[in-house]
Amino acid sequence: MTARKKPTTAPAPLIDEEGEVRELTEEDFRRFRPMSERPDLLALVKGQGRPPLPPSKKKQRVTMYLDPDVLARLKADGKGWQTRANAALRKALGL
Repeated sequence: MTARKKPTTAPAPLIDEEGEVRELTEEDFRRFRPMSERPDLLALVKGQGRPPLPPSKKKQRVTMYLDPDVLARLKADGKGWQTRANAALRKALGL
């Protein structure tokens, strides 16, 4: 087993003054370690994200056939068309 060499100088910051990530070097990749070796950081990351919904509030996956013009109109406004379709159905059904 070989001991890891400690760098003699501090590595260059990964982010510059403008907040841009610089190009990574081979030395950077050698220094990177998996999150499993940093339980302190892993605990911070695991707590992020949305809390799970109760089963009664989760949306259900369905398969349905729509006319091409209906689908084209839903997709015309870009991303989020499924959410908009859900909202339109809720409005049409008085929910």
